[in-house]
Amino acid sequence: MIGKINDDLFRRAILPHTGAAKPQVIVGPRMGVDAAIVKIGDEYMAIAEDPIFPGPTTTPGDFGWITVHIGASDVAVTGIKPQFMTYSLLLPPGTPDDYIEALVRSISETAGELGITIVGGHTGYYSSVTVPTIGGITVWGLGRDFVTPAGAQVGDAVIVTKGVAIEAAGVLASEFGDKLLAAGISGHLVERARLRLREMSVVADAATATDVGGVHAMHDATEGGLERGLWEIAEASGVGLRIERDKVPVPDDVRAICDFFKLNPFQVISEGTLVLTCGSDKTGELLQGFERAGIPAAEIGQVVPLEEGRYWIEDGGRKRKLLPPPVDRFWEAFFSALSQKDD
Repeated sequence: MIGKINDDLFRRAILPHTGAAKPQVIVGPRMGVDAAIVKIGDEYMAIAEDPIFPGPTTTPGDFGWITVHIGASDVAVTGIKPQFMTYSLLLPPGTPDDYIEALVRSISETAGELGITIVGGHTGYYSSVTVPTIGGITVWGLGRDFVTPAGAQVGDAVIVTKGVAIEAAGVLASEFGDKLLAAGISGHLVERARLRLREMSVVADAATATDVGGVHAMHDATEGGLERGLWEIAEASGVGLRIERDKVPVPDDVRAICDFFKLNPFQVISEGTLVLTCGSDKTGELLQGFERAGIPAAEIGQVVPLEEGRYWIEDGGRKRKLLPPPVDRFWEAFFSALSQKDD
């Protein structure tokens, strides 16, 4: 298995072992929760942690941008602005100085663009490390209020930004563009998908939603894609969902890449897709806010009582149960294609 550990192991081996209990912890480790919330005086601190690693052809500029945005996104979905960060850069011995300098410069510039201050970290060479890796980026910020994936309310509208499989399409097009072109996929679609590497962020999406207001729950659709992201909000909130599949945006380039790799675009990693629920009276205002910000968004369904279940509305009005994918098949496709590339 590659990727996050499964739900059962997380509940059994991780959740019971969180050190000393503290009353300041408002939101601690939970399945599907992007950031912890700790009460600090009259404010709430949102804090998140992520590892980041590059693809074989990822430039240091892209790697730095992705590092900051992935870490910042997990804080932004709480409705609190990311403000500070640290990171640990682990390097294989012999990593060229110019690569390190370019990566660190990119991380700093990207953090600066988001108003984030880098306050510490660690950089070193280790023989067990085979590619430059962010062993962990920690991002935090403080605010007077927050939201979590557990806040969805019956009657809420469900909105998503950008569409599905954003990260999967961006990474696969970047690493295997020649393979896709050779298979007859147009250069326009491959290039559009490749550019989605710089859409792997919900910082602007979450900030836009927070500015408009009326949001009850926000979540970034990462591993397991939109289907898991929806399920995690429903599970955390104790509610049901009615999601209309044909209302979910599936961009042409994303569909082409997923079809080639035989991936379900609804079930693969989609860093960059914000899933939120809001009061029905705020839906129009939120969609207009996203449009003004240049962020594609769509209303795809409603939050319903738990007893009504969680389901997709398919073609012809058929219902299909909405369940978390047991595994994100992006990793299998990625490493399989990578091994063929190396042969």
